[in-house]
Amino acid sequence: VQLQAYGGGLVQAGGSLRLSCVVSGRTLGANVMGWFRQAPGKDRERVATINWSGFSITYANSVKGRFTISTDSPKATVYLQMNSLEPEDTAVYYCAAGPSILSLRYWGQGTQVTVSS
Repeated sequence: VQLQAYGGGLVQAGGSLRLSCVVSGRTLGANVMGWFRQAPGKDRERVATINWSGFSITYANSVKGRFTISTDSPKATVYLQMNSLEPEDTAVYYCAAGPSILSLRYWGQGTQVTVSS
């Protein structure tokens, strides 16, 4: 399974960004997709997860109501729509995949999101 994440950038507080993660290769075993982030000096945080049917979604409390995770199966792409961005959202964002939420074993490269105040 190969994951390619993109869409990061610099945005002002209150702005929006959409991250995309394209899945390729042997996708068997990539039933669940997730977005994580890691800010400098902080632990990695799980931001959101979703299965390909879209019926099982989780969000970190810190992003509920602001971020939306979604899938486009024909495009093998997972999105993270981020609205009302805050400086605290600044981090490198990673997408991950695996057979379950507790087993997200495939990782893409990170994409930097910077929110200025």
